[in-house]
Amino acid sequence: MGNEAMCKVRFGKQESEGKALLETNEVLFRGDFRLKIPFSNIKSAKTVDGELRLQTAEGPASFHLGAAAGKWLEKILHPQSRIEKLGVKPAAKVSLIGEFEAGFLREVSGLTKSVAKGKAASDSKHIFFAAECKVDFSALSKIAKAMSGAAALWIVYPKGQKHITESDVLAAGRKSGLKDVKVVGFSPTHTALKFVIPLSQR
Repeated sequence: MGNEAMCKVRFGKQESEGKALLETNEVLFRGDFRLKIPFSNIKSAKTVDGELRLQTAEGPASFHLGAAAGKWLEKILHPQSRIEKLGVKPAAKVSLIGEFEAGFLREVSGLTKSVAKGKAASDSKHIFFAAECKVDFSALSKIAKAMSGAAALWIVYPKGQKHITESDVLAAGRKSGLKDVKVVGFSPTHTALKFVIPLSQR
């Protein structure tokens, strides 16, 4: 989930108040008109007196963000990698349960050699669980029991599907006694929801 702000936006001759969202790799705006600006379309970016000014392939866009303008600029110019957003540190113990894309497997193996596959290792710092349908949730109670301390369980599920929704994932995680704390855009097709053991139970 990116940052969001209510602000005034100017794009060409259009100007409107509305909601701006800073996502993983694009800026969105919803007001009297809509904007979707992928980072790849931004030719230059700067801030002037609390205004974020983006020069895009379609023309200039300005966002009146106030104090947040500098933070948005930094995230646009230096976007975090997926593994950074997921908080995986070098040499951390990671467990992978289910099928994951080759790109993610390379990112994990490039960061740590301590990877358990097909099960939740008891001392894992990060457990990634691929859930493609609600039937997969039956494994969650066993995974939750294997967690300890500040371990993170990331449930990775398909975006925009009716057979498995964010509400389904949240309900399944909470039913397993875990607390949801963060959501990250995992890939163009998948979302990752982070769950942890509640502080009172660690």
